[in-house]
Amino acid sequence: MKNILKGLLQVAGLMLFSLGMDQAAQWLQIPVPGSILGIAVLFILLETGILRLQWIELGASWLLAELLLFFIPAAVSIMKYFSLFESDGISILLVVCISTVVVMTSSGLIATFISKKRKERTPS
Repeated sequence: MKNILKGLLQVAGLMLFSLGMDQAAQWLQIPVPGSILGIAVLFILLETGILRLQWIELGASWLLAELLLFFIPAAVSIMKYFSLFESDGISILLVVCISTVVVMTSSGLIATFISKKRKERTPS
């Protein structure tokens, strides 16, 4: 029960942080979405030690575990635009396939690069 309450509080804190970053992005009138700004600020807070990982780890882990559920509304709303898929479906499919390959390739290359850098820093 204690972990559930702790996780809920962490999720609530992350949601408030996200809403705050959305407001900050609007207020500052920067051309970056609040969610991206929030990720950058959260990363900086974690790296500098101002925010400890233990303070958000349980809630963040739960959000990541349930991430697929957050895409269901977007997937269902695609059905509103079925006529668009009838006319431009091949083009859309091509863009999705190419972008998927680009993301997978770049992610793999970055992960390999980071892994090699960590091995170089770690004495055997």
